[in-house]
Amino acid sequence: MAKVIMVQGTMSNAGKSLLTAGLCRIFKQDGYRVAPFKSQNMALNSFITEEGLEMGRAQVMQAEAAGVRPSVDMNPILLKPTNDVGSQVIVNGEVLGNMKAREYFAYKKKLIPDIMAAFHRLEEQYDIIVIEGAGSPAEINLKQEDIVNMGMAKMAKAPVLLVGDIDRGGVFAQLIGTVMLLEEEERSMVKGLIINKFRGDKTILEPGVRMLEERAGIPVVGVAPYLQIQVEDEDSLTDRFSNTGEIGVIDIAVIRLPRISNFTDFNPFETMDGVSLRYVESVAQLGHPDMILLPGTKSTISDLLWLRQNGLEAAIKKAAASNVVVFGVCGGYQMLGELISDPQNTEGGGTVPGMALLPMETVFENEKTRTRVSGQFAAVEGELQELSGIPLEGYEIHMGVTTLKDGARSLTGIRNHAGADRENAEAVQKRDGAYRDNVYGTYVHGVFDREEVTKAIVTALGRRKGLDVSEITSVDFAKFKETQYDLLAQGLREHLDMKKIYEILEEGI
Repeated sequence: MAKVIMVQGTMSNAGKSLLTAGLCRIFKQDGYRVAPFKSQNMALNSFITEEGLEMGRAQVMQAEAAGVRPSVDMNPILLKPTNDVGSQVIVNGEVLGNMKAREYFAYKKKLIPDIMAAFHRLEEQYDIIVIEGAGSPAEINLKQEDIVNMGMAKMAKAPVLLVGDIDRGGVFAQLIGTVMLLEEEERSMVKGLIINKFRGDKTILEPGVRMLEERAGIPVVGVAPYLQIQVEDEDSLTDRFSNTGEIGVIDIAVIRLPRISNFTDFNPFETMDGVSLRYVESVAQLGHPDMILLPGTKSTISDLLWLRQNGLEAAIKKAAASNVVVFGVCGGYQMLGELISDPQNTEGGGTVPGMALLPMETVFENEKTRTRVSGQFAAVEGELQELSGIPLEGYEIHMGVTTLKDGARSLTGIRNHAGADRENAEAVQKRDGAYRDNVYGTYVHGVFDREEVTKAIVTALGRRKGLDVSEITSVDFAKFKETQYDLLAQGLREHLDMKKIYEILEEGI
């Protein structure tokens, strides 16, 4: 059976996901079969496995770092917020239903058998499991029903590494305060403390580290630096949304919708020198980009109304009329149409006009489309004609069905693989997306991951400006991520006491 270790944090965004990924990479490099695990994840960034099941992207990132195929067993419960007090509850990759927070709080312990069944399946396949907690284990109003922090550590018999974020200040109070608020049994499970995101002269910190160890009675197993690497991060906690870097030769603006999901679709553009990728939420921030990207969203109708109310819809339509390229993915694609209907109350009901940039209509249905796809761009005309015939792969995850009208042409030809269509033929052929002139849309997440796709788009945008952008290089995004996981592991090896961490792993609790 697998050895187990758990990473918990003093707060959200303390760096648990990244440290979990780094440990997964280190253990992989050391010759172990390793898997990540998080019993319950709350995120709008999700992924579809080869089996057509839905899981959080953070555990997909960690699985990539571990060099293993993502499995829904690594994240048996996914909560996708639909509003401030409710979420869609996904169990073992399939939608259980929508629940308000209080309703789920009373229900969640019924999911422990599903959590432990997934965990035990991983135990049988791997040498090491690195478990990630959520938020803080010291939320005293939630501890009674906990299934993701100390509650999970107890069920998995996992020793805990507790992580504090020094970049946000008060790291000693974070760590000692958290330890003090734990029950005696829980404190005994915390075997190591980690100070994360440190910048500066470590020798100045050393007296504080010694005092921390004395007061907490727990060894500090590392002071991890603020690592400048590019890997996928949690949605609402990402630093990407506050990026205010210089405008590049090619400027791309992503609309930061209130319920933005799967913004990781656009990460490949960040790897390209000379290209700026900005997240904007007002007309003043929009400026004059070369391309506007409309991302996915968990609440298409309400986010469309938000666009309408704050003036961004009018600004996007004005830009489109000036031949600026507009590209929507998933919910952003749905917004580009003429009408969005929700007759079965999937998102709260109602019918609203879309942005009318593409001649199509979307109707929400209760059944969610979940499938991996591959295919290629059609013989594309218009501003992005360089995309014609380029292969693509990714996945679909949406509730709506979109019907094209006269004047819209399909953007891609794709094949569904397994997933929702696994009872049908091995691969179901279909058309996806739409385009007209300089407006494009698709349901395929991951559509920009291939090097040829981002290069073609940047080339087309440069051509429109009369610029030679041949020196702007794109990268194979999968290979690029591998280099980042290696840099992460290298950085952690240098600053964590891996000998002590291996001792904690071996001794257990």
